[in-house]
Amino acid sequence: MRGLTPATGAPVVPAHCRAHARPVARLEWRPGDPLPAGKTAADLVESFLSERGLPVADLAAAGSGVDLPHGPGDICGAALYVSAAAGATLVGVSPGRPTPIPEVPEIVAIVYAHSEYSITQSSDLGLDSAAEFSLGPWIPSWSESDHAEAVAAVRDAIAAGDVYQVNVVGHAAAAYAGDPLPALERLAGLRGAHYAGLISGDGWAIACASPETLVRVRAGIAQTRPIKGTAKATEEGRAMLLASAKERAEHVMIVDLERNDLAQVAQIGSVRVEELFALKHWGDLWQAESTVTARLRPGVGLAELLRAVCPGGSVTGAPKLAALAQIARLEPVGRGASMGALGWVGRDGLDLGLTIRTVAATPAQLHLWAGGGITWGSDPAAEVAEAAAKAAPIKALLGAQPAR
Repeated sequence: MRGLTPATGAPVVPAHCRAHARPVARLEWRPGDPLPAGKTAADLVESFLSERGLPVADLAAAGSGVDLPHGPGDICGAALYVSAAAGATLVGVSPGRPTPIPEVPEIVAIVYAHSEYSITQSSDLGLDSAAEFSLGPWIPSWSESDHAEAVAAVRDAIAAGDVYQVNVVGHAAAAYAGDPLPALERLAGLRGAHYAGLISGDGWAIACASPETLVRVRAGIAQTRPIKGTAKATEEGRAMLLASAKERAEHVMIVDLERNDLAQVAQIGSVRVEELFALKHWGDLWQAESTVTARLRPGVGLAELLRAVCPGGSVTGAPKLAALAQIARLEPVGRGASMGALGWVGRDGLDLGLTIRTVAATPAQLHLWAGGGITWGSDPAAEVAEAAAKAAPIKALLGAQPAR
């Protein structure tokens, strides 16, 4: 997993660039790396992209939302990844337990220029790509009973008035042999995966099949689309989700949190809920989604936007800082590549997905995370089952043998 991944693999690359974008610059940041005095890692990313011609210093004034045609040598845009731990650091709280994938940086930005030649996806994984891929059993970082106890602990914190809701996430890892890249690329085929693709570096890769928009900016309008509420993709599941007071209450709390997040960077009075609790398909599940928009204040840059929306409210809880403290206390390992942001920063705006339904590869293991939001009405056993249901299609896809 060495070198710069061509943009053909990154999520939400503009169609006219997908086959012609070549990597020309890369930024990686890990905790402990030096930062300019008085600056955060988000400021570092903004400066890095601005210096390479991307209009991220004032997103309210960045273009009309239409990416104009460009030719050989012009900058297309950049793939951007920000981990959940980096997001917590940006808002000044603990990033939680150590990551199980220390090979993966906490922030990655890869800038691409337009090439006159077509570029195909390739990756040097540093492994025996001739060997047949095989995947071992998934080993969780906690037991089902440990997971259930964490849910119960959140309910106790809610009863004490410390939080209203906390998203609790578990992790699992599986050893593999052979080349994992084809398995990672299969994630893009999952139904509803708007943020489908992968990026890689020296000794690591991240593959994403997320349906959830963390933040999208076009023509000065920021949009977030939180997903909260899950049921089986059957008519019975749909009816149950629509009738569930618990799921709706959980969802509305997160919509309010996202409204508050966008209000930090919005013109006064411009925050709107455009759609509330709309049911969408993802794989074999129904999930409830809302759309919140806001007009950005003049002068809001990428760094300020990232500090406002990261980590995403639908995977933290409310109030956000108190929920992050509970997450750091209860989850057995760090969130690694999950529950962060991954997407594209272009000349016409940006589009970052929340890294749910996301898998990380290190030289010997694949890693995934799944969980759900916990409220006072949550049943521990049901929450454990819901997390397993979210992880199941990804595990099945990764372990599937390709047709011969």
